[in-house]
Amino acid sequence: MSEPALDGVSERRPTREEVAAAVGRSVPDVIAPGLDVLFSGINPSLYSGATGHHFARPGNRFWRTLHLAGFTDRVLSPDEEELLLRAGLGITNLVERATATAGELAKDELVAGARALQLRVEHFRPGFVAVLGVSAFRTAFGRPKAVVGPQAEAIGSARAWVLPNPSGLNASYQLPALVDAFAALRAVTVAAPG
Repeated sequence: MSEPALDGVSERRPTREEVAAAVGRSVPDVIAPGLDVLFSGINPSLYSGATGHHFARPGNRFWRTLHLAGFTDRVLSPDEEELLLRAGLGITNLVERATATAGELAKDELVAGARALQLRVEHFRPGFVAVLGVSAFRTAFGRPKAVVGPQAEAIGSARAWVLPNPSGLNASYQLPALVDAFAALRAVTVAAPG
């Protein structure tokens, strides 16, 4: 196995052709029973679809933010995603199919994704589910006034939390604010009983 890059991005990058061919692909969940936090992205990017790893696109700040917020002891690369399980963390997506942008998803897909996420939560029973993207959360769960942070309603048996989308395209959240949002969840998970 090659050494991970320092910026949290795998060394081997897919070609443009491989990325273009990833339309509709899925990325396997990183999940196990009893996780502290299950992070749910909106859907895989084409880059992630091409690599088979979550948040793999260069410029995505997920891995760096996890580390800076205290969830991991170093910046992991996407091809090390299985190491999250040791830390009580996992990753899934609301919608499985890879697209160039989340804007390509229909409302019905997001709503169906919310139902599928609830079933995964009931099966795996994480303590928290953190949905990464407030607009997607609002649409998927029919909660138009939801804001970043803890939610009043649960997702299945798990406490629900909304975090900003860590995509580099999300200019609303610069890295310090993104880290603060993730760190707020981290603080609660550390304080949560067993």
